[in-house]
Amino acid sequence: MSMDRLMENIMKKQNPTVAGLDPKLSFVPPYIKEACFARHGKTLEGAAAALLDFNKGLIDSLWDVVPAVKPQAAYYEMYGWAGMKALAETIAYAKSKGLFVITDGKRNDIGATMEAYAAAHLGETDVEGETFEAFGADALTVNGYLGSDCIDPLLAVCAARDKGIFVLAKTSNPSAGEFQDQMLHAMYEPLYRAIGNMCQHWGQKLKGKYGYSGVGAVVGATYPAQLKELRKALPDTFFLVPGYGAQGGGAKDVAQGFDKHGCGAVVNSSRAILCAWQKEGCDPQDFAGAARREALRMRDEIMAELGGISLPA
Repeated sequence: MSMDRLMENIMKKQNPTVAGLDPKLSFVPPYIKEACFARHGKTLEGAAAALLDFNKGLIDSLWDVVPAVKPQAAYYEMYGWAGMKALAETIAYAKSKGLFVITDGKRNDIGATMEAYAAAHLGETDVEGETFEAFGADALTVNGYLGSDCIDPLLAVCAARDKGIFVLAKTSNPSAGEFQDQMLHAMYEPLYRAIGNMCQHWGQKLKGKYGYSGVGAVVGATYPAQLKELRKALPDTFFLVPGYGAQGGGAKDVAQGFDKHGCGAVVNSSRAILCAWQKEGCDPQDFAGAARREALRMRDEIMAELGGISLPA
């Protein structure tokens, strides 16, 4: 299963982190924007070209440090077809460097529409007998709110193509509890726990060799008590942990999501890495070096809590 590949990357690099590629134009050094606008004008195409050049510089600097990257689709969709092309090229470039790619799309819909999302992001698209990989990520974030018949198309693609999904369970945003903490009275448990239980159930169809399935859960670092609770309750479910850094989560918080082997989770940081050059106040030409320094700092901080990472037997 795809989570096995992610875990092997984490083990090899002794780094349980993922760099979020959520670029805004304000994050991109001026010299990159100026060059792209000179070629394309101040257009959607020019903006998308700047994002892609920025991403490639980051990937070149990070590929041997981090095991994975996570592009958030919205930051590309806002630039139309050119932005979506930049997303596809970012994914391809990251994979060429051996990185595991998680597309953060939070997709979900009914029936054939979910099949189309699954084909687009994880599978293949059929064009009258010819098949093509549209985006080609290794995993996709999804919303499980519509239930099993909308998750099943993803599971079929994941099984056939060695892919994975991360289902939103306990997200990192401040208002997450408005719905996720609501108690389901028939079950005497909050909604986030019920979703986590479903991740365990869905994952039975995608068992991995290290004990974790191809169905992961998104559980935020900003709620460490719930992260600890879910780690204990969901032994087969790999966690994608947002909320580290800019959102307030720290190393002690994210450590609650790992098992006794220092495994079972990958921690995301986006703005802290992408904007490291601005925080440092360094030469914009060194934006990629600043990103690398922040990624190494994050790795060292988390590993100081974990002590080490080994793959479960």
